[in-house]
Amino acid sequence: MTKTLSLLERAAAKYDFGAPARAPVPVELANRVPVNDTTSRHPGLDPGSRFFLPPEGSGTPAQGRGDGGVEAALSPNSPDEFDLSHIPPELREGASEDEPYLPPLDGPVAIDRLMLAERGMIVPGAPVGPLAEEFRLVKRQLLITAGRIADSDTPDKARSVLVCSAKPGEGKTFCSLNLALSVAAERDTEVLLIDADFAKPDVMAQLGLADSPGLLDALADPSLDPEALVVGTDVPHLSILPAGSRMAIDTELLASARTRAVIARLLAANPRRLLIFDSPPALAASPAAVLAMLVGQVMLVVRADRTPENEVREAVSLLDGCEHIALVLNAVSFVPGGARFGSYYGQEDRS
Repeated sequence: MTKTLSLLERAAAKYDFGAPARAPVPVELANRVPVNDTTSRHPGLDPGSRFFLPPEGSGTPAQGRGDGGVEAALSPNSPDEFDLSHIPPELREGASEDEPYLPPLDGPVAIDRLMLAERGMIVPGAPVGPLAEEFRLVKRQLLITAGRIADSDTPDKARSVLVCSAKPGEGKTFCSLNLALSVAAERDTEVLLIDADFAKPDVMAQLGLADSPGLLDALADPSLDPEALVVGTDVPHLSILPAGSRMAIDTELLASARTRAVIARLLAANPRRLLIFDSPPALAASPAAVLAMLVGQVMLVVRADRTPENEVREAVSLLDGCEHIALVLNAVSFVPGGARFGSYYGQEDRS
C-alpha cells in the first residue's frame, strides 16, 4: 500500500531546503545606523523603517521602525550575496539574483523627530513651548468654526480645512504641518494631512518620509481606493496622503466630480477625521481656488515681513469660493521681553 505524502513532505521532495537563503549584513546596520539614515535601505522601504536580518535559525526577518523594540538580531557571518536557488520559482516571480525579494512593510511609518526639531517645528511628545501654544490657539478657532459649520446647511464641509498663502515662501507648508501636528494631539480628533501642492509637494520630505502614490493618482484612476493610499504615522492620530504622481491636468482633475467622491471616501473612512489640505499659493497656481470651493475653511498664511496688503486682498478674492477664510500672521518679530508667552515657557528676557 502506497503511503500518502503530506503537503510538506511533497514540497520537501520537490525542493531542496537544505541551505537557507541568507543575506549580507551591512557594516552600517551592525553598528546600529540612525533610523532615518539612507544607507543600505531597500528601495521599497519608507524612511524611518529598517529591515533587520535575524540570526540563523531564529525565524523570519524582523522589521524595525526605530522604536527601540527591534535592534539586534544581526548575523555577523552572512555570505556576500543572496542565494535564491533554494526558493521556489513561484515565490520569486519577477525577482533576480541582483534584486532579491523583500516582504512589504505594514503598519505606521516613523516621523523623524530630530528633523522636526532642527526645522523649528512642533515635536510630538516634547514639552509645550511658544510655537506649540500659538498653534493651540489657531487650531482651537478652526475647531470652533468647524462645529458651527457642522450645524449649518453645509455639514459635509465641516471637517475640511485648506491651508494656503498668496505667494510662495510665506510658510504655508510650515503652518499646515504644525497645524496637523497640533490637531493630532486632540483626544477626540484625528487628522489627515493631504499634500495638494502638486507642482512642489513637500509634506513628505519635511517629515522625513519617502514619496508614494497619493491624491492625484486617486483622482486620475477611479478604481483606486484613496484610503488605501493613506500613510499612517507613528504620531498618534496623524496620517498623511501624499500628492502623488505629477500630471499636467491637476486643476482639471480637482474640478471633476471624482474629487468630491474622494473627499467623501476619506471622511467616511474615519468619522473623527479632519482633512487638512496643503495647497499651492493662490496667486501662483490655480488648484487653490478650486480646492477652496470644496472645503469648509481656508487658513490663509500671511508673512508679516513680506506679503503686501494688495496681494492678500487678491488671494482672498480668488479663495472666496469658501465662506470662512481666516488669516494667520507668520514670521512675526517680537521685541525683547515682548513675546506673547514671555517667561511662562522658559523664554526669559535676556536683555
